[in-house]
Formats: sequence, structure tokens, C-alpha cells
Amino acid sequence: MRRLLFSLLLLCPFFTFAQSNNSPSSYDAHEIAITGYLQTQYQRAQSEGIGSFSGGDFSKNSKDRFMIRRGRLKIDRADKYSSIVFQIDATQNGVALMDAFIQLHQPDSKALLFTAGLFNRPFGHSIVYSSGYRDFPERARVFQTLMPRERDLGAMVTFKPDHKMFNFLTAELAVINGSGYSARDYDSKKDIVGNLGFKFDSLANKKLHIGFGGSIYKGSVRNDTENYYTSTAGGFVKNSSLDNVGWNAKRDYYGGNLQIQYDNTFGSTLFKAEYVGGTQPGVASSSSISGPLASQSFSTQPATDLYLRQFSGYYLWLSQRIAKSRFTALVAYDSYDPNTDVKENEIGVMNSNTTAGDIKFNTLGYGMTCQINGRMKLTVYNEHVLNDNTQLAGYMNDLKDDVFTMRLQYRW
Repeated sequence: MRRLLFSLLLLCPFFTFAQSNNSPSSYDAHEIAITGYLQTQYQRAQSEGIGSFSGGDFSKNSKDRFMIRRGRLKIDRADKYSSIVFQIDATQNGVALMDAFIQLHQPDSKALLFTAGLFNRPFGHSIVYSSGYRDFPERARVFQTLMPRERDLGAMVTFKPDHKMFNFLTAELAVINGSGYSARDYDSKKDIVGNLGFKFDSLANKKLHIGFGGSIYKGSVRNDTENYYTSTAGGFVKNSSLDNVGWNAKRDYYGGNLQIQYDNTFGSTLFKAEYVGGTQPGVASSSSISGPLASQSFSTQPATDLYLRQFSGYYLWLSQRIAKSRFTALVAYDSYDPNTDVKENEIGVMNSNTTAGDIKFNTLGYGMTCQINGRMKLTVYNEHVLNDNTQLAGYMNDLKDDVFTMRLQYRW
């Protein structure tokens, strides 16, 4: 099933149906432009203190909360040769830098762009698609795990022919630290990210829009101990040697994505799908490292033994605007298996070296948005999260970790 889904996605092109994060508000020459959006929300969880990918974990004795999910302020400027983008995120947790990059181009063409600084990794569709335009509250679990906060430091070349015969093509190649926001890259190796995408707009009397593409990530994570573990059928095998200190484990991803929009008498139907698989170096979960964090990408050098996992994940998103009304119905399904070599009933078996970091999760989401006006949108959404039974204490049954979200967004 995973191979079939990936094969189908690679046959189709990458298409952004709204603004990419890796661009200014406009490439037309302009002085300082200020844009942004604010997302304020109420959430109620099924249980107190659950771990969640819907805005972060809940506090130990709480199952409902008000929060500022995102408070983005973007400043950009463009002239005939270049543009600069600077974006921050201000929430109840403080102020964080989101984007800071310079783009260079020829004075009479944007076909070739050079970007340097802090920007979204050019992998697939949902990573670069702005959260201010996305109808679904959050990105899929697999992308939050592999690429937390989406950004990294580096340089990127983007090629998008401006000739009308070839303007369906977008090619991107980036060299990045691989450690996300942290400028303290913990090894001398750099990661490579490549994306090839296509878009075909205004088909079938301008009612059909199709996009698809494929992406690849080639990187590594430095091992700082004498041991590392390799996943096999039924568990992990330990590898021990003094030569393992300073050895770099492969961090390789491959992905495909598809977007189809059809404007019809019922409104507008939009379907998006994306698959990613590969090898992810992680660690073992422990009292200080929760299950999901065990397979998350690192911003600092891992201090414990590495665990090399074969993973796969995907999402299916369907949104239907109801006729010409302000309402859009949402249905989503995503799946993330951090370790495809083990079955759920093998996790927790003695001497398997498996932990909560190897558990597969599936999420069914459904809800509705209301576009109150041109700037304000209300979203009501529920996520039903499922995990199969394991032999690991605390995970022998499905966790009660569903989350309901009501969000109000204002964009300017």
C-alpha cells in the first residue's frame, strides 16, 4: 500500500495553491511591507496531560486550554535585484525568529532565485505551504516529527522558467545545516534537500487545477557514543565499536505529493495527499524523552546512543467549499509509523530494545471553516487519534488523546 501510494504521487506534480513561505509578499518592487496573521484558539483534550501534535502537549493536570497558536509578523522589501524577508512568531511562550533570508535574482527575471539565510526546507508541499492559508489546523504528525518548525539555515537555488511553455516547472536545491534553528551545527557535514514540482492550472475550462512532484532529503546525524542500534524485524540490533564515535548515520527521506482542485456546482473540491519514507536516526524514549521525541530530528548533538529506524508516513486531506457560501467542510487522515520493521504487538517485548518511540499513530480529523470576511476565519475541528495495542506499559491500549480545536484567525 505504501509503495503504491508513493508511486502514484511521483506520477503527479507539486503545486502550491496559495503563497509559499519562501517568498516576499510580492516580487514587485516595493518599500517595507508588513503582513501577518494571528491564531487564537480554545482546545479540549480527551484526557489530562496528553502528548499532542495539535499545538503541543497539555499540562499534567489539564485537558483544556486557551492559547495563541501563531502570531506571525512578516516584514519584507523588494527591488529590481533582490528581496529580503524577516518574520517572527509571537505567542504566550515568547518571541521566536521564523524566517530571515535574502533573495537575489536578475533584474528582468525571477526564473532563477538564490536564497540565503533561515527559510523553509524545500521538501514537498505542506512544509512550505503557509499556515495562514492552510484550512487544516496543523501539519501531519510525520512532518512535525521529521522537520520540527520546518525551517533550517543554509542556501538555496530555485529555478522556475518564465517561458510560457515551461512555467509549469519548479526545481529547488538547498544546502542546509540539518540542525534546524540552531546555528551550532554539531558536525561538519551538510544536508541536501531537493524538490522537483509541476503545476497545471486552468484545465477543463479553467475549472481543474493539478499539481504534483517529488522530493529528496540526503543528510546525516553524528553518533557521539560507541554504540548504535539498527532496526530489524522484531526489534533493534546493537552495534558496538570504538570506531562508532564520530560516525555519521544516514538521514534519508524521499517523498511525493499531489494536489487536485476542481471548481464545480457544489463549490470547490480540493484534495491533497503526500507520502514520505526513509531512514531516521533517533534515540530511545526514556523518562526524559517522550515517545514522539525519540524519533524527532535533532537541533543539538544527541548525547545517547542512536537508533536507526525505517519509517513511513502520509496524509490525505479533503476540503469541500459548500456552494458559494462562506463554509468549507474538512476531512483528513494521516498516518505515521516511525519503525516499519516492527509490529505493534512486538513493541515492549523483552530484549527487543523497542520503546514508545516505535509506536504507529493514525489520526482522523474532521471539521469546518467559516470565512467570516476577507481577513477573518473561524475553524472548528476534531482529531481522533488511534494507536494499536503494544506490550509496553502505558501503551497496552489505545491512548485517550483526541483533541477538539476552535480557532479564530485574523490575517492582514
